[in-house]
Amino acid sequence: MHLLPLIGIAIVVAGFAMRVNPLLVVTIAAIATGLAAGKGIVDVISAFGKAFLDGRSVAVVWLALPVIGLLEHAGLKERARMVIARIHAATTGRLLLAYLVVRQITSALGLTSLGGHPQMVRPLIAPMAEAAAENKYGDLPQKTRNRIRAHAAAVDNIGLFFGEDIFIAIGSILLIRSFLEQSGFEVAATSLAFWAMPTAVCAFAVHAVRLVLLDRSLHAELSREPDAVPEREGEAA
Repeated sequence: MHLLPLIGIAIVVAGFAMRVNPLLVVTIAAIATGLAAGKGIVDVISAFGKAFLDGRSVAVVWLALPVIGLLEHAGLKERARMVIARIHAATTGRLLLAYLVVRQITSALGLTSLGGHPQMVRPLIAPMAEAAAENKYGDLPQKTRNRIRAHAAAVDNIGLFFGEDIFIAIGSILLIRSFLEQSGFEVAATSLAFWAMPTAVCAFAVHAVRLVLLDRSLHAELSREPDAVPEREGEAA
């Protein structure tokens, strides 16, 4: 009888296996688990409401997504491309390197929500990086566009991952400190943040080199002239 509330796990597994909408699957699984545990439907719905109110600060972030969608529909990407087109010294690597600097510094200050894939990389950084390459080499092959987009996403990931550990109130630092305390080691959060700095600097240096190599790779790939037609090709015909 006590195993009946585990029915929610079976519903989640079955729903994901059948490729049903994940939000619908999780909701049904939660309701089924509550009912199997002897709770009334009103209590289950109340639990949903309480969880939403407790996490409303997290849900606020999703309000930005419709705004970003409207901006994209109104030509945000095109405007970003136009701005980069006016900066002749901009290259894909330099642009991504500048964003890496900003992303890592702001993350170190605890401002982790200023960047991100949906709100920054997709509508702004990736189109601007593509435009910087188009300014120098013209129209880009789809393979090259995908490569530039992947680098734009990687820059955001690396800047956030290695920058946020410098901020003493971030979840990762608090988790490490809590784990060490449970193991009998008293470590101040400021010490953990301080020793995260060398790692962040090394990560920045390594990825900065990668971005420089990206510029060189794009130049070698896109500035090659097509092979000349053999002079005797016509004679052979």
